[in-house]
Amino acid sequence: MVSKKSRTEVRLNKHRKLRNRFSGTAERPRLAVFRSNNHMYAQIIDDTVGKTLVSASTLDKEVKAECEKTNNVEAAALVGKVVAKKALEKGITTVVYDRGGFIYEGKIKALADAAREAGLEF
Repeated sequence: MVSKKSRTEVRLNKHRKLRNRFSGTAERPRLAVFRSNNHMYAQIIDDTVGKTLVSASTLDKEVKAECEKTNNVEAAALVGKVVAKKALEKGITTVVYDRGGFIYEGKIKALADAAREAGLEF
């Protein structure tokens, strides 16, 4: 009988392959995205020192108050806007987009598009 890998295992393998191609620097940090069944998370990370510079998620009070559901495309777009706004306040204008092994569609694409519209370049 052929055993199948779980979706989580496949995603983690994809993420490892993606992370070998790029990393965040002080000049151009990494915008890492994680999507769970209930929430969206976004962090801007400087990998040279291993420090999170900016973060936003649907668990934040300001985001949770504005969206009625935390696991849909609108909530993901709102997280993208918030993380971009916080990054611009800290002087971060360009980032490397790390989709975390997720397919670039739906919520992951909505977050990226909203961050671009809010002023981040990637």
